[in-house]
Amino acid sequence: MIISYKWLLDYLPQSLALDELTTILTNIGLEVEAVEKEEFIKGGLEGLVIGQVLTCVRHPNADKLSVTTVDIGTEAPLNIVCGAPNVAAGQKVVVAPVGCTVYPSTGEAFEIKKAKIRGEQSEGMICAEDEIGLGASHSGIMTLPDAAPLGTLAKEYFKIPEADHAIHIGLTPNRSDAASHIGVARDVSAYLSHHSGKMQSVQLPEIQQYTSDKTSDFSISIEDADACPRYMGLQIQGIQVAPSPDWLRQRLATIGLRSINNVVDTTNYVLHEFGQPLHAFDADKIAGKAIAVRYAKDKECFITLDGKERTLQSSDLMICDAEHPIAMAGVFGGMDSGVGETTKNIFLESAYFDPTVIRRTSMHHGLRTDAATHFEKGVDSAQVQPALLRAAAMIVELAGGSIVGPVLDEQVRSLQPVDVRIRYDFINRLSGKDYEPLVVQHLLSALGFKVNAEDKDELLLEVPSFLYDVHAPADVVEEIIRIDGLDKITIPQEIRYSLLNKPNTERKKREKIAQSLCGMGFSEIITNSITNSKYYPEQKDMVHMLNSLSSELDVLRPSMLESGLEVVAYNLARRNKDLCLFEQGSTYRVEDGQYKQDAKLILLCTGNARQASTSVKAVAANAAYLKSVMDRLLALSGIGKTIDEFSEGTISIKWKNKLLCSIQEVSAKKLSDFDIKERVWYAEIDWELFSEAMSQSTLRYTEVPKYPMVQRDLALVVDKEVTYAQLKRTTDKLKLTALKSYTLFDIFEHEKLGANKKSMAMSYYFQLNDRTLTDTETEQMMLQLIAAYTKDLDAQIRN
Repeated sequence: MIISYKWLLDYLPQSLALDELTTILTNIGLEVEAVEKEEFIKGGLEGLVIGQVLTCVRHPNADKLSVTTVDIGTEAPLNIVCGAPNVAAGQKVVVAPVGCTVYPSTGEAFEIKKAKIRGEQSEGMICAEDEIGLGASHSGIMTLPDAAPLGTLAKEYFKIPEADHAIHIGLTPNRSDAASHIGVARDVSAYLSHHSGKMQSVQLPEIQQYTSDKTSDFSISIEDADACPRYMGLQIQGIQVAPSPDWLRQRLATIGLRSINNVVDTTNYVLHEFGQPLHAFDADKIAGKAIAVRYAKDKECFITLDGKERTLQSSDLMICDAEHPIAMAGVFGGMDSGVGETTKNIFLESAYFDPTVIRRTSMHHGLRTDAATHFEKGVDSAQVQPALLRAAAMIVELAGGSIVGPVLDEQVRSLQPVDVRIRYDFINRLSGKDYEPLVVQHLLSALGFKVNAEDKDELLLEVPSFLYDVHAPADVVEEIIRIDGLDKITIPQEIRYSLLNKPNTERKKREKIAQSLCGMGFSEIITNSITNSKYYPEQKDMVHMLNSLSSELDVLRPSMLESGLEVVAYNLARRNKDLCLFEQGSTYRVEDGQYKQDAKLILLCTGNARQASTSVKAVAANAAYLKSVMDRLLALSGIGKTIDEFSEGTISIKWKNKLLCSIQEVSAKKLSDFDIKERVWYAEIDWELFSEAMSQSTLRYTEVPKYPMVQRDLALVVDKEVTYAQLKRTTDKLKLTALKSYTLFDIFEHEKLGANKKSMAMSYYFQLNDRTLTDTETEQMMLQLIAAYTKDLDAQIRN
């Protein structure tokens, strides 16, 4: 938020130097992030003077230059070489003497230096209007009336206003009360009152009350009392839309606003003065002289002031006339009812809208206007009428015309003040300071709190309407600490802390798995839990955001795949094609009207999982690789007795008959949604089940075997319907003590194998801890395996 220093001073009970003011603002929680000097004319014409050309002759060495002498009121005239075609003796001109810095309308500023131009001495510059920022013309030097006083400073002659300063404040979202000049002045005045011991109040602008015996041509109706508790308006006739005066344009420019015209500028001025958004309609374009505050019809179309047609939703609150919508309530005006150059009569609106309703419309349509930003954070309901009357008086003053009829005020629901009961000992305990009861009361009164009841131990406070975020005793303490000064918080001599006796086992599990994955070459990613609903067109159980950050971030993710694919697409677009990624997070859903959150661990890989080197071949990322990673994680976690199932391109790993992990290739359709042309594989682990399995498993460590391992390979010809899971069950059923591990390393299909047949090639690893296996023992175990496969799977041994 930007505050004008000179504008703010209008409301303070005493003048404060800029440095003192910025220090106070930071101390009361309105952190000053930057202060920028703002000049209506860049450089402010500093150093330029009014002079008179005494003589003007042609330059002896240049046809297009003139040699002049110019009197600027000093003892001796200046010799100046000038290239302007219209320079002549007797003219009153603007002169930039040596040492002066000139700020042109375009380009960089430059300093005037003494120089020789084609052999002739030049001691300054006679200025054109574009060379000093007063215009765009460069056809010749700027000539002034003969009455222009010689030697006068140019900034005084042209009445250039003094520079202002734009104070940039890092306003936190809960401080809607300070989102205006009067709001900031109120805090500063409370600070001055507290520290001086004398009550000092904000110097509010004079508000002219207006009454009329006449009836109004307009009527107001409100459909939803919660969405719009109060709507006020009045009619002004006979105005003249024109450019705003300099003082108004300068103040708006200081806070970064572009001047439009005297009517629109007035509504913007009052918005940043009071913090109350206003809107002016062309009264002649309001059909039926009726104002209706209602919700839009679903799919209704509306053209906003920027000329764009927008499709409305039924939750959009609209301002309508007797025929159609004319504005998006609290967000943006309509093209057909806006104030233009030909407008003669206006209807001026001031209202209180529910913050949630306004934010929903603003975010859905991507319209982050000043009005919407103020309404969604909460405005002061007590300022609806003063802001309207202030703006009306300014418009009459700047644009002419007159107020006709009464001020219309449709209030369908009154906003009740918030009461907070707070104890003195609670204030002192939470703040860490010992405040005297009288000091507390004085400080809170300076902030606008009303004491409804008190005793020696506690206060019953009525919270002022502008403190939208104060609801609890802790909020009141925060206000006390702020106004006392955040710089006055005492730092204790001792810091006490306690250690948790119970270790965080869940965190240790997560760290162990994360470190293991990093050791296997994976990189951890962290993505946003809020994502785009368009990724899930068929999903019915999503958790939708009530106040979404944008139209593209409107649901909590029901799956972590899509946010992971965003990272994959980002990296592939930057030629990082070999990726192994993992993320620990949560997914969200609605089940039986209740919100559910499920912890997940996902793995993503594409390209090569391992790079090739001089001694190692590259390992391609695929489902088999992710399965090997999962086997490694299960082994490292001590999780055993899992069952692998293979079906339709998906590998499922189950523990206690519950799905622990699924591995599959991401579909081409899903990849096309993210413009990914590479193949991507994805594993999703149910982390809650994985964590439970880790807790119930015991990881046992044994010494490295002293005796050699024996490897045997076996190729089995089986029916195509036989799965690896069946083969694994048959193998495990034998419970061979010496069989340490086995892997499937090839699947081969060919007509020579027979109809509906395939070959599954297996490797077996045998080892004993107390001695070396004999060939006879190894062959005996292989024969047991063959016999089991023949019996259970009708397998044949392939030669």
